[in-house]
Amino acid sequence: MAERLPQASRQRRGKAMTAAAGSAGRAAVPLLLCALLVPGGAYVLDDSDGLGREFDGIGAVSGGGATSRLLVNYPEPYRSQILDYLFKPNFGASLHILKVEIGGDGQTTDGTEPSHMHYALDENYFRGYEWWLMKEAKKRNPNIILMGLPWSFPGWLGKGFNWPYVNLQLTAYYVMTWIVGAKHYHDLDIDYIGIWNERSFDINYIKVLRRMLNYQGLHRVKIIASDNLWEPISASMLLDTELLNVIDVIGAHYPGTRTVRDAKLTKKKLWSSEDFSTLNNDVGAGCLGRILNQNYINGYMTATIAWNLVASYYEQLPYGRCGLMTAQEPWSGHYAVEPPIWVTAHTTQFTQPGWYYLKTVGHLEKGGSYVALTDGLGNLTIIVETMSHKHSRCIRPFLPYFNVSHQFATFLLKGSFSEIPELQVWYTRLGKPSKRFLFKQLDSLWLLDSGGAFTLELQEDELFTLTTLTTGGKGSCPPPPESQPFPQVYDDDFDVDYPFFSEAPNFADQTGVFEYFTNIEDPGEHRFTLRQVLNQRPITWAADAYNTISVIGDYKWSNLTVRCDVYIETPEKGGVFIAGRVNKGGILIRSARGVFFWIFANGTYKVTGDLAGWIIYALGHVDVTAKRWYTLTLIIKCEDHSPSQHLEMTTAGIY
Repeated sequence: MAERLPQASRQRRGKAMTAAAGSAGRAAVPLLLCALLVPGGAYVLDDSDGLGREFDGIGAVSGGGATSRLLVNYPEPYRSQILDYLFKPNFGASLHILKVEIGGDGQTTDGTEPSHMHYALDENYFRGYEWWLMKEAKKRNPNIILMGLPWSFPGWLGKGFNWPYVNLQLTAYYVMTWIVGAKHYHDLDIDYIGIWNERSFDINYIKVLRRMLNYQGLHRVKIIASDNLWEPISASMLLDTELLNVIDVIGAHYPGTRTVRDAKLTKKKLWSSEDFSTLNNDVGAGCLGRILNQNYINGYMTATIAWNLVASYYEQLPYGRCGLMTAQEPWSGHYAVEPPIWVTAHTTQFTQPGWYYLKTVGHLEKGGSYVALTDGLGNLTIIVETMSHKHSRCIRPFLPYFNVSHQFATFLLKGSFSEIPELQVWYTRLGKPSKRFLFKQLDSLWLLDSGGAFTLELQEDELFTLTTLTTGGKGSCPPPPESQPFPQVYDDDFDVDYPFFSEAPNFADQTGVFEYFTNIEDPGEHRFTLRQVLNQRPITWAADAYNTISVIGDYKWSNLTVRCDVYIETPEKGGVFIAGRVNKGGILIRSARGVFFWIFANGTYKVTGDLAGWIIYALGHVDVTAKRWYTLTLIIKCEDHSPSQHLEMTTAGIY
């Protein structure tokens, strides 16, 4: 394309390069210029023939599960700084959508999140941290869209079956109470509600849920289904008019930027309702940059929601550091603003839900893509990406090979955009740190004498935003404290009269739910405790262990002492354990190995090498009974140990 530019345009390019050289750092960034004469291969951005689909926003998921667990324990000001990078408009990721897990007491990837109804007559709308997180998001962006989705359900809904659709009315009531509780106790309006994450949907349940919401006056709450694949939900909607009418959005997970014919035939909004899920380095940022554009270009998806919001869980749990940023050290206050934050900002800071895509979007001749959006009031935002195959592979699905190479891309503004005089320019280049730029503002691009045309010089792994909006900003805070390992000496007496959160700091429940509990019958040292509160297995999403367990600590520990006061509530069949050097968690918790020291209410003890209790090192009798306090001590000394092979955490379980 460059060879076809006429001499006048080449002269203007030289002037543009000369002007750019005066700005600090500009010698290292690409060429931006206006073209006096436009070659025939220009990419036209035009609204004369109408607009494309309505843009619904970019968001992220907290949950699925317990991915924000450590965030709540951060001291100030670091916790507020992290939240600003995620939600504050024109500061960082500036997210439009927050999707949270409706806690169901089950293991849902990196831990369990507590239900607001452990039992049928139990309602508590202050458990967990998702309520708090939604309020913090709303505090920073009152217009943020809120979504709720169950992964697991409390066991009482299944009536003995591992299935949430045994009583459709009961499950719909349970979900409805979460929505009503969010409003009544926290003044939170939930905008969208899902069915069952990545599991089966029930057509009749979706209809019952809609009727239940309407009966409660929640007509404004929209239903998204089925948070799995495009099919069979799309085909089911085409075959059932009532189902088609009650579902507002079809949400698919990890669609690979593609949709299916049936989904388009429904004429419903199409969302990538969970995507990304990739290590938050430059490759993960490249993945996100590519799909934020191409989910619409290839698949007509008008919203993309990243899993997960912030990697605020122990890194050795499954999918460590797969958040937009990393905040996994509340004990030190250290956090990292990762590249996906700034890749997200290229879209979120210069668009809003309710804008519209132009019809004239697509792929670049030598690889990459471009989209353009407008608010219909004269504003225009253009996002161009050239992410290479090597540096934009998401964790899923498989990415077919494609090539991206150096190119000059000329864009021509037509229709209502033809008279735009100036575009602000923001730029990201991923790759080697010495050549990397993250969300850098360049000199604005003047179009007054260009006939609405401009040319970009594009290399691999770059991202441009060109916009009429002048409100963008790269927020910054003072550097957080240096990274520190988990304290080698750690203790907690749980002596908190009115805890702000239901869970004790740094404990990450993996099966079961451990909550602060005040034992009013004990005036002594065990008045304040941490109690495992479930007595029924939840309707599971993953392979929960058969014994409850919560983890805390540092995976690098090898020689350690664990000491804990314990209390068995269930006579004869009850028991409790403490453990160290546990090597697995999250969805792999059932097969966890380590050193486990158990005592039982029937007067026995054992030491095992696994949570399931199959590998027995020692066993015998001991003077133990239920309803009494005991102090357990486990001392582990290892002569030959490779720390990198183990998730080293102290753990406790009660049943």
